[in-house]
Formats: sequence, structure tokens, C-alpha cells
Amino acid sequence: MVNSFEVSYKENIDLYDIFLLAKQEKNQQIIIEIFENYKKLLNQIKKIEIKCFLSEENDILDSYLEFHAGAGGTESQDWAEMLRRMYMKWASNKGFKVELISEHKGDEAGIKSSTIKISGEYIYGLLKNESGIHRLVRVSPFDSGARRHTSFASVWIYPVINNEIDIEIDEKDLRVDTYRSSGAGGQHVNTTDSAVRITHIPTKIVVQCQNERSQHKNKETCMNMLKARLYEFEIQKREKENENIKNTKSDIGWVIKSGHMCYIHIEW
Repeated sequence: MVNSFEVSYKENIDLYDIFLLAKQEKNQQIIIEIFENYKKLLNQIKKIEIKCFLSEENDILDSYLEFHAGAGGTESQDWAEMLRRMYMKWASNKGFKVELISEHKGDEAGIKSSTIKISGEYIYGLLKNESGIHRLVRVSPFDSGARRHTSFASVWIYPVINNEIDIEIDEKDLRVDTYRSSGAGGQHVNTTDSAVRITHIPTKIVVQCQNERSQHKNKETCMNMLKARLYEFEIQKREKENENIKNTKSDIGWVIKSGHMCYIHIEW
């Protein structure tokens, strides 16, 4: 980050020096080119500014996105698919790589659940605050009475951990199920139990993959996803414990009770 700043700072000085020379020589063509370069430099600085806010340990990592339709049947399933298309379109426009990991289609339209992987620089940092329940209020295209419906869908985002983070998983804690893929992929995918679902029994975390023809590759992807989920689970657990500790502490100060003021001193 510091190197990027220094490069941008030096480029700014160089452009300004060239601008002064071009102004003295009244070279309009060079001045126009300098202004164009200044626009590019400004965009680079904006990108550096964004990266300054993405300074946490996992912000630079790729990310898994899980979509789940909420209560509401076809309406919520359609809304879940709309959300998935939105994030995939955003990633595509930014030049990031998007990979469909699993998909469970709705009965009439949309999806019941789906998982995608987005790869690129600072993906998790850019998306991590998108986790939560998303609500849509609209006149339903599936309602013949043209009534207004409220739909809910969840988006859960967690980082794709790298090989430097060692996570041990006991095979006894896993339940592995195989089933036939419900997505596109030809006759092979639809006639063999290539899709894999893994349940981590202690935490009840479930991951599944069906995008590969090979059951072995799908299981490998599932294990990577499970490690990422367990890593995120432990981070959230630790943050919650730290927050509980902070909430139990009290600052030294004045406490007003029944119209009287008293001084409380707490030692830790």
C-alpha cells in the first residue's frame, strides 16, 4: 500500500513538471494528454483509498456466496435467483472470475439455494458486509391478482482460506451424502451420483457441490468450503466472546441513582 502511494505521488509530480513545460511552450496537445493522465491517476488513487479501508487479515481473499430462499415459496425463490444474478453481474463487470458451485432450483421458478465462488483481489473485503437477510417488496408477477408481496432471501459470505491456514477436521465428525446433480451437464451428470453433500455434525454446517462431473472433485471442493465455513465460524465465535467481555466491563465514572450522584471505583 505504501509503495502504491509513493508511485502515485511521484507520477503526480512528474505530470505537474511536464504540464509547466508544456504551458511555457504553449503545446496544447501535450496539455490535453496530461489531463487525460491525471484522470487515470485519480482513478488509481481512488482504488488505493478503498484498499486502505480493506486492511483486515482476510479482506484480500476470494469469497464464497451462499443464497437461500426464505419463506414465501416461488416469490422468495425468484428473489434469491435475482440476488445471485446481481452479484454475478457485478463480479463480471469488475473483471472477477465467477464459478457456480451448487444449485437447487425452485419448483416453478428461481432457486431454493445456491453457492457461487468469486475470485479476485479484495473480494471478501468488498462483499463481507453484504451478509444477511435481503428483503424485496413488489407487485408479484406470479400473482394473478397483482397483489404486493414481500419476499426474503439470505446471502451468507465467507472467505476462501489459503493453504497457509491449517484446519484439522476429524472424519468422525463428517456425514457425506452423494446424490444426482440437478443442474445442466449432460447425461453423465444426471445418471450418476456425482454431487456431494457434507455435514459437519458438531456445528451442523452443511456444504454441497455439484458443478464437477467427478464425485472426487466435488468432494474436494466441499472440503475446501467446509474449512472456510469452520474458519469463519471460529472467527465469529471469538469476536462474540470478545464483545461479551467488553460488555461486562464498566468504566470508572459518575453514576446517578435516585437523584444522588456517587463515585464508583472498579479495579481489575
